[in-house]
Amino acid sequence: MSDHQRILIVGGVAGGASCAARCRRLSETAEIIMFDRGPHVSFANCGLPYYVGDVIKDEEHLLVATPEMFRQRFNIDVRLRSEVVRIDRERQLVEVNDLEQGAIYTEHYDALVLSPGARAIRPDMPGIQLPGIFSVRTIPDSRRIRQWIDQYEAREAVVVGGGYIGMEMVENLHKRGLAVTVVEKQPQVMPLLDPEMAAPIHESLIGQKVGLRLNEGVERFDPGEGHRLALTLASGGRLETDLVIMCIGVRPNIDLARAADLAIGESGGIQVDPHMRSSDPCIWAVGDAVEVRDVVTGATAVVPLAGPANRQGRIAADVIMGRQHGFRGVQGTSVVGVLGQVAAFTGASEKTLKRLGMWEQMEKIYLHPGHHAGYYPGAVPISLKLIFTKKGGRIVGAQAVGQAGVEKRIDVIAMAIQMHATVFDLEESELCYAPQFGSAKDPINMAGMIAANVLRGDASLAHWEDLEQSDALILDVRDVEEYNQDHLDDALHVPLDELRARMDALPRDREIRTYCFVGQRSYYAARALSQHGFTVKNISGGFKTYLMHESAKYL
Repeated sequence: MSDHQRILIVGGVAGGASCAARCRRLSETAEIIMFDRGPHVSFANCGLPYYVGDVIKDEEHLLVATPEMFRQRFNIDVRLRSEVVRIDRERQLVEVNDLEQGAIYTEHYDALVLSPGARAIRPDMPGIQLPGIFSVRTIPDSRRIRQWIDQYEAREAVVVGGGYIGMEMVENLHKRGLAVTVVEKQPQVMPLLDPEMAAPIHESLIGQKVGLRLNEGVERFDPGEGHRLALTLASGGRLETDLVIMCIGVRPNIDLARAADLAIGESGGIQVDPHMRSSDPCIWAVGDAVEVRDVVTGATAVVPLAGPANRQGRIAADVIMGRQHGFRGVQGTSVVGVLGQVAAFTGASEKTLKRLGMWEQMEKIYLHPGHHAGYYPGAVPISLKLIFTKKGGRIVGAQAVGQAGVEKRIDVIAMAIQMHATVFDLEESELCYAPQFGSAKDPINMAGMIAANVLRGDASLAHWEDLEQSDALILDVRDVEEYNQDHLDDALHVPLDELRARMDALPRDREIRTYCFVGQRSYYAARALSQHGFTVKNISGGFKTYLMHESAKYL
């Protein structure tokens, strides 16, 4: 394209704003105009829950860039309160509604970039428009929530939806002293996680007196006394509260694209090629409104994450300016903090792989190492689940939960997935070590070693959910004190340090499955037994993983 082209960008925030700035860095002569129907062009929407929680105290700190900065630093014309209402593809024009003046005007484009984002889902149910029911998508949304809490001296809140935003709202409302109840249709919060990996989050919520109404939905809202609201649940139960935060997800904002007859993907997002170009060669689309490819499973989906949106905006700018650049896809790397717990995720989950019919090709391991060296004060465990292919050990996904060091490990695994690395690469990873930061054998190394042992045949694994289909002897190799505190009912107890002396009492005509608390001592036991001719498998993750599975099962 010509260096003197006219580039129009619809929507700011992550995708649109990054595209505009990148276009300017690549061309001093292009004319760049960015439209946004809201009062802000670039703000940190991921920070909104923390503004509600008064962690971020000044609203201005949420503003990443202002129209004045775009004009002065980048010579970009930003028009707020300006809604693009129609695209004339044949004439390459857009119609713009000036919401302040109430006037419609047109602008010509050589390249048009759509970054309209997504809308919070507000289901059509009785009472949904009542005062005191909020979503969290914009700065004005969070401002209204703060004002409502202050005005009515709110003491109770209901959060509908237990995903990322829901959990962040729970944490921040809790910090402000409100009693919070979560209503979630799924049997767990954080539905992206596998059920057992969400169990520590449930325990933390319950431990801090957050109400959990799982497998539950809202049927209707009714006015309560004064400003309060009454919720009727699908089970017939009722809740009364001072305010409700709706966090049941978002839908891509594709009205403009659909009206312009641009291709829409099966997942509901604007269809784009790897260069972020839509079905019209002069129109690009980026951010929460586009359909993207999952690099692990190959499935297409709408993934509303700020990181991919920023990269997509940059790629669209490169292509508009004549550079060859493509978007690799997403793997859903994400993290959330919930009342002292941190949960992080990358790649594919077990339940996703099962839904797609891909699980037979996979194996998984669990481990629970300390986040730094155990001899240094303050070490806390990380519960880590790693999924990899049985053939070759390519890393497919990982989930981790703990109080510290969680996101650091998932970040490493996320890059490993991006580079098509295997568990053998994790085994050999060279990572920072000082006792206050990690261990000589980092949890990443340990995950690689455990998985590599499985693939090399040095360890045979079993999993807790498979026990009912097996008549194997369950062997608990923990110390007496641990065994007496809690154990599997039918387990035979032989402490590891006594195992060699008592091997003759174990059956050689029956499979043995070993467990300890986190899986290390039972691995030692399994190695010793296998070398003495026993048929043995180690139960991955030990008794701690069993407790996570049981917690998930009975919530």
